[in-house]
Amino acid sequence: MDRLSTLLSHFGVNAGTFHSGTFCGISAYGGEQTCGHVHLLQAGELLLKPGNEPQITLNQPTLIFFPRPFAHRLFADEAMGTQLVCASLTFDGGAGNALAAALPDYLVLKLADIPELGSTLEWLFKEAFDGHCGREAVMDRLFELLVILLLRHIISSRDQRPGMMAGLADPRLSRALSLMHEQPAKAWSVAELAAVANLSRAGFAEQFRRVVGQTPLDYLLSWRVSLAQKRLREGRPIALIAEEVGYESPSALARAFRRKTGLSPRDWKASAS
Repeated sequence: MDRLSTLLSHFGVNAGTFHSGTFCGISAYGGEQTCGHVHLLQAGELLLKPGNEPQITLNQPTLIFFPRPFAHRLFADEAMGTQLVCASLTFDGGAGNALAAALPDYLVLKLADIPELGSTLEWLFKEAFDGHCGREAVMDRLFELLVILLLRHIISSRDQRPGMMAGLADPRLSRALSLMHEQPAKAWSVAELAAVANLSRAGFAEQFRRVVGQTPLDYLLSWRVSLAQKRLREGRPIALIAEEVGYESPSALARAFRRKTGLSPRDWKASAS
């Protein structure tokens, strides 16, 4: 059972390279934007100001990852010798989808600390600075691969806040989560999920709530609604969506949707347009 591929089959990642080379000046990115960003400091020095938080000085090759829209500024002057490669980033289903929402606001990681990304980074930097034809198309795909490898790195880390990614990092809970992700239309019971995790019903419920931050059935509701939101964005009929995510009728989906978002599917779609 591939816990990450199942997620990405629903909420794939798309990247668009918009800068590669020397960086000098100030670039500001507003929280009102609809995409996240990845910035790669290949050489030199860079100042990062994330939101209202203190400024960070970066002077080693570094990956800066904003999975969702988040206000931040980058600054460098000519003396810093800054070499930077940047891409915009979107996940299918919008910035509020279940995968993007499960990630931290931002990550700042020294490239030396994520060696599993080494060969992809080497290829990406080569494309960025060698000027071959088709370079931007290749770089876009490499940025997407980079994000997938970064997600793999995050899932393998045990030092996480409660949420989906922490659950996927737990060897027992990940089995239950992956089944919910793969088969959202099934009427899962806590007892069935506990058996998959090889835990007692009470032990599973307690561990799930502690690690994921929700009860198993609340999580299933959140996952179904997130899938429904993605399908609404795609223009699929509400009756078909209801069947795909485990509700016997559009009205049953609408009740679950309102419970989670405070809006009907129709009103949510209008507000998200």
